[in-house]
Amino acid sequence: MLAKSMLLALSATLTSATKLFIADYYGTITTASLTAANGEYSFTKTSEAKGCAPNPSWLTADTNRGLLFCMNEGLTSPNGSLASFTINDDASLKFVKNETSLNGPVSGVIYGHPAGQRGIALAHYVGSGVSAWLLKGSGKFEHNQDIVFDGPLGPDPARQDAPHAHETITDPTGQYILVPDLGSDLVRTFSWDRKTLKLKALESLEATPGYGPRHAVFWNPSGLAGEKSTTYMFLVGELSGSVTSFAVTYKANGGGLDFKNITNSVIDDNKLNAPAEIEVSPDNRFLIISNRDTSFTDQDSLASYVINKDGTLSGKQLTPVKTAEGAYPRHFSLNKAGNLIAVGLQYANETLILERNVTSGEIIQEPVARLQVGANVTNVLWAETFDGPASGLLGSGSGQQPLP
Repeated sequence: MLAKSMLLALSATLTSATKLFIADYYGTITTASLTAANGEYSFTKTSEAKGCAPNPSWLTADTNRGLLFCMNEGLTSPNGSLASFTINDDASLKFVKNETSLNGPVSGVIYGHPAGQRGIALAHYVGSGVSAWLLKGSGKFEHNQDIVFDGPLGPDPARQDAPHAHETITDPTGQYILVPDLGSDLVRTFSWDRKTLKLKALESLEATPGYGPRHAVFWNPSGLAGEKSTTYMFLVGELSGSVTSFAVTYKANGGGLDFKNITNSVIDDNKLNAPAEIEVSPDNRFLIISNRDTSFTDQDSLASYVINKDGTLSGKQLTPVKTAEGAYPRHFSLNKAGNLIAVGLQYANETLILERNVTSGEIIQEPVARLQVGANVTNVLWAETFDGPASGLLGSGSGQQPLP
């Protein structure tokens, strides 16, 4: 409580603001402003964009270029789509392009040469595959490749009726793209051609049957990425309700990754929970996971773990999310300071801002701010992740400073 009192004392002397982007299934990306003044927070909508309709599911920031990419899941159509926007100084969005894709894109990651040709790879849940797109600058892009998976399938006939790619992430060195596949109990691994950026399948990580891989995150204890650096990966199983730690080593000559199972932890004793998002805190010390109560009562939560140097997890803290029955915290993200968490509640149509003690890792249950939107919240992203052309929305061009 001492740390929280210090935080309130600090915020009482400052007036500051930052912006967030919130995607919802109504077809809207909302730009919202979070302001702190005299120990109180104000969370308001400032603009909205419709170019990712009808069902925005994921937002990917193009860091240093002031761009935002949005995946439209296409819940009621045979296809999904990829949309792009430029970000104005006030964090409002200007539509650039929307192009049809395989059905059900639910995640996207940018890869390629930092100063050269880059691409974005999408995971397609319903479309059972991954797609690759070439980025052409200023939000323009073109289709490059589709890879559709044909199996195998896990043992759950309801949820594992087909391959269901749920996320695309890069390894810490940027050499590989990994795709947790909920339907196949795999984490698929791809390299990419340095000239064409086309993806090439490598050996996959096989999860326990029925695990249902959803999202993953890498962690380097030293904070330094490299083939010789100690590397771990934490994988969330949506169907198993658990998180698994893997030690990661790099194969020679770009041959992919090897994984060694370190430990598996049940996230919540509630057998009806389905973990969703996973993130490492900015100080590299804690792992945070959102848990959705599939009985739609009031057992939604956020779990926080201490990450030990050997890749094991300890000191679990569960913070209930009880703003409404069936709130369903599908997604969350931390601000750069790590003291605030924006939590997107899918079935409450709401985004909460929770305080977090950066020393102990404790997440404070009572929200300091909340914002209702038109429909199911699917993704929430802090605009302060942008350091390039849109940096004026963070302060230097507008007189604002990041929240304390």
